[in-house]
Amino acid sequence: MRRSGPVLALLVGALGLSATPANARPVRVMSISECSDQLVLALADTKTITSVTWLSRDPEGSYMWRAAERVRINHGLAEEVVRDRPDLVIAGSYSTPATRALLLKLHYPLLVLDPANSFEDIRRQVRTVALALGEQGRGRGLIAHMDTALARLGSERSPPLRVAAWDGAGFSAAPGSLYDTLLRAAGARNVTADTQGRGGSTPEVEKLIATAPQLLVAGAPAFQRPALQTEVAHHPLVRRYWSDRTLIVPLSAYNCGTPFSADAALSLRDQMRAKLAEAKTSLPFARAPAP
Repeated sequence: MRRSGPVLALLVGALGLSATPANARPVRVMSISECSDQLVLALADTKTITSVTWLSRDPEGSYMWRAAERVRINHGLAEEVVRDRPDLVIAGSYSTPATRALLLKLHYPLLVLDPANSFEDIRRQVRTVALALGEQGRGRGLIAHMDTALARLGSERSPPLRVAAWDGAGFSAAPGSLYDTLLRAAGARNVTADTQGRGGSTPEVEKLIATAPQLLVAGAPAFQRPALQTEVAHHPLVRRYWSDRTLIVPLSAYNCGTPFSADAALSLRDQMRAKLAEAKTSLPFARAPAP
């Protein structure tokens, strides 16, 4: 059985059950999920990171891919945890379930993070990870950076842009999702969400005609692989009315909630405004939005 000692105390402290010594911090940290990768890379000293997942090096999906190139990678396997001998493992609640179950049986110190779908979720998660790493100062700095960006977004009040959001599974950005949070922060409303459940829905040309969004916001790689959503994107009516009203949002913007999600919202706001200003095609079937 492993002796976890001070690391378990850190995790208990993160849950608000007891105090943690200010100088207690793990010296070998391992992340085994894509979203925890980004928080570990942003908060921990590189020399304390034993490895992060291979997904962290993907520029399309990770904000921290440059930092990830400076550390070793793993594939979320229990064998790799045994090899690296970390004194703290950080994972996501929806990733590597078999590995997490085995690590608990082996008494490895494990911090499991739920998905962050709101900026308040992100604040809470940054504080938790920063405390577990003994990097509260860095955590406060990242939260302050995010809040500054959110203040910029909130300083302007204008009617929301009406958009239809796609991701790799179809119409998306359902209410309560991180994608929806990003759109709303950027000054947009996903009109296709009015007729879909939380799980999204299959792209349909009829729905685009009925909702008449000002822009199509396509989450990469929604239009880059052969699939039903690709067929809809190439439909004659979609090409006619939205070919100059479509912009691509990188997966990194909405895949994981991080302190950089507010920067993604700022970038998306500017891109949407520029795309709308450049659009030449009118939408003759669009109705005036309800007040």
